[in-house]
Amino acid sequence: MFDQLKNIKQMTNLVKQVKTNMKEIDAERVVIELKDKNIVIEKPKVIYMDMMGQPSYQVMGQAKEEEKNEPTEDDIKMIMEKTGKDRETVEKKLEELNNDLAATILELKKGD
Repeated sequence: MFDQLKNIKQMTNLVKQVKTNMKEIDAERVVIELKDKNIVIEKPKVIYMDMMGQPSYQVMGQAKEEEKNEPTEDDIKMIMEKTGKDRETVEKKLEELNNDLAATILELKKGD
């Protein structure tokens, strides 16, 4: 009987600890990048938990799959020509803007 009470107390303490280390994150979109496609969850509910120093995220919501939009070598060269920027700058901006070619050109030409 004593062991059962001890176990219940330990479980109660663990539940309290988990609840205090849990918080909801105000996320707008979650993207899981796979090798050949992306899984996208718009307006997700995301819960962050710290379990004994190990961060953990729980994501809930409607998921959809998107094809990966990888720029070609010709795309990169075209952006370099249109903006006068070097390859490293172009590739970095493409990654930042989810490989949106038009947005990348506009962003890189902004400073000119």
